Amino acid sequence: MSNIVIVESKNDAIFMKAMVKKLNCDIQVETPIYIHDYECLEGLSETKLITTLKALKADLQKKDIEKIGIIIDIDTCSEQERLKFVDKCIKQVFEAESLSSTKQFIDICTTDHGTNAKLACYFTNVGGKGELETLLKAIKARDSTYADCLDSWKTCLESQGKQINQKEFDKFWISNYIRFDTCLNKEQKQAGRKCSMSEFDYVMEHKKDIWDWDNPALDDLKEFFKLFC
Repeated sequence: MSNIVIVESKNDAIFMKAMVKKLNCDIQVETPIYIHDYECLEGLSETKLITTLKALKADLQKKDIEKIGIIIDIDTCSEQERLKFVDKCIKQVFEAESLSSTKQFIDICTTDHGTNAKLACYFTNVGGKGELETLLKAIKARDSTYADCLDSWKTCLESQGKQINQKEFDKFWISNYIRFDTCLNKEQKQAGRKCSMSEFDYVMEHKKDIWDWDNPALDDLKEFFKLFC
């Protein structure tokens, strides 16, 4: 029997694979959904999740899949809004009971082929808001002087009547943390390849220690993955 987790983006997949490895769970992190960063999972994004679930439905007839996970960002939505969205997409593809909470399995089935599996979801967040970068910021393990000084920059912007939202600020903070606070001298000449979110796979393979894997901010995510172990 195999387990599959569907995630939202390439970097989500890279991070979640590292988490799975830490927990020593037998989970395949599936091809990302690639939901647009700036959408609250509406319109086309709903179509993408439904399309992914339909592809998974076809796989259920070919592979011995026991458990399925869906991980998406909570962003600025409430948990109930996210649950309603995911539940709606599931009902478009499978016969299933209602999805009423995270980190709990529901049974899904396809009556045409008689296949069955369990499905659970989790919404990446810190304190009920955010996305992957929000989580990474919360679990940073190194001195973050360069990134932290962006607070003064943000204050300066606001004093000039300019704004940057928290989502974009967290992305910028993480980029600076990786590029300036954690980039080793020998990596400086190849910073674009070794010290950036665009090459997050290198960061997660070679510099896992820049994150605090025991941080309480990861407890809920670990609890979700342990459902599959």
